[in-house]
Amino acid sequence: MAINFDNALGVHQYTLGVRAKRAEVLSSNIANANTPGFKARDVDFASAMQAATSRQQGLSMTKSHEKHFDLTALSQQHVKFRVVNQPDTGDGNTVDMQQEQSAFMQNSLEYQMSLGFLESKFSGMRKALRGD
Repeated sequence: MAINFDNALGVHQYTLGVRAKRAEVLSSNIANANTPGFKARDVDFASAMQAATSRQQGLSMTKSHEKHFDLTALSQQHVKFRVVNQPDTGDGNTVDMQQEQSAFMQNSLEYQMSLGFLESKFSGMRKALRGD
């Protein structure tokens, strides 16, 4: 009997891709905190997860072999400009370092949590295959 990884791993396989993309966006915000005119962005997690799990627009990677899984990549359509919650400093930059660092730390913790969930899923599959 073949293993269906979508059923075996659940949503956790998709959360890793979305959280990795969010880490890229948040780190870009932090790196551009002093760039005049830079607008802070963030990932719309709900729509990105819906797209990833619906298979219509999941995580896309280059498929170099016919036996590779076909995942769809998180596109830029799920990256939105963040609503400004601080007054303009005069240079047009909308990055709030405290908010960005807080969001980055929370995203990192959630990424680690998703890795832990996946590890437990793989551990369970290993036990089932070994007959433990």
